[in-house]
Amino acid sequence: QVQVEEAGGDLVQPGGSLRLSCAASGFPLTDEIMVWVRQAPEKAREWVATLWPGGATIYANSVKGRFTVYRDDAKNTMYLQMNDVKPEDTAVYYCQKHDATTWGQGTQVTVSS
Repeated sequence: QVQVEEAGGDLVQPGGSLRLSCAASGFPLTDEIMVWVRQAPEKAREWVATLWPGGATIYANSVKGRFTVYRDDAKNTMYLQMNDVKPEDTAVYYCQKHDATTWGQGTQVTVSS
């Protein structure tokens, strides 16, 4: 059973903005430590950000100051606001519980001019 669904990935030019969404079903996001991770072609999975149930956040140095993670509790959806995107942000982005053993389908973000 799929419990998260990522969406919002697109082709965007460097310096542009994009918002990714992670709709959760079957569990409340407020009960879980959630993470965004990404995987670029031929590269290892990279942790991007973490959102704790209480609302605290932490970011990888590579995205700090540019990305923001937050959630809408009424919609049980987590978001990743990506600003000032760079070509190196190109990757498939996944959201998941921090201790999850499975991944969703992810959403493709391509940053190119």
